[in-house]
Amino acid sequence: MLRPPNILTIAGSDSGGGAGIQADLKTIMALGGYGMSVITALTAQNGMGVAGIHAPSPDFVALELAAVLEGFPVAAAKTGMLYSAAIIRAVAPVLRERAFPLVVDPVSVSQSGSLLLQEDAVAALKEEILPGCDLLTPNRLEAELLSGVSVSGIEDACAAGEKLLDMGVRAVLIKGGHMPGDIVVTDVLCAAGKEPKILPQAKVDTENNHGTGCTLSAAIATGLGRGLPLPAAVKEAQEFLNRALRQSYNPGKGCGPVNHADGMTV
Repeated sequence: MLRPPNILTIAGSDSGGGAGIQADLKTIMALGGYGMSVITALTAQNGMGVAGIHAPSPDFVALELAAVLEGFPVAAAKTGMLYSAAIIRAVAPVLRERAFPLVVDPVSVSQSGSLLLQEDAVAALKEEILPGCDLLTPNRLEAELLSGVSVSGIEDACAAGEKLLDMGVRAVLIKGGHMPGDIVVTDVLCAAGKEPKILPQAKVDTENNHGTGCTLSAAIATGLGRGLPLPAAVKEAQEFLNRALRQSYNPGKGCGPVNHADGMTV
């Protein structure tokens, strides 16, 4: 029997099950990986919003990470909600010494508009996590926050991507879900020393899009952990998310999640 690759997610928990650690683990399993987790924060949330956030001590988050790395060979990892500068500084030294690909989803604001990254954590993220990461996956607002470039279209996304590459990121996928467009969503993949790749896909008309960023980054990490080159891992992840969006539904009140169980069906 072929063993699935061990994929690690370092992120916050979503009590509603649609985003964060829960979305990551569902995605990793759906795409053939074995999921492991380092939980950086607990969120009390549902489809209507985030009611509260409780973070463990940075030392405990570092202990979670040390325990996973001691017990398992990690094929790839992703970070999501890192929440505070102290937590970022607790995990960054270990991640800098990693021997596996790292995808960074710079989670800063929830789908409902709640702040998921403390203000002093933005500088720490730029200084401690971004340099050397294999792929950064910001949406438009996150790309603007990190690069300082206003993004309203493909040319702007390419310019922001170049700025982020200059900060030491090896590749960046700027997601087009928050950009104008009624029919097509266009992501832009920038890698050091290469021309940007324009990656359009059909827009899915659904309000159940909770956890899309978490799902995409976890899917890319899983592809990398299975040995796919970056462009192929990105393509597989985009297709998985698009299918999961087409099969999305609302299990409760407010914004529903993508359907990870049906993301593999055509």
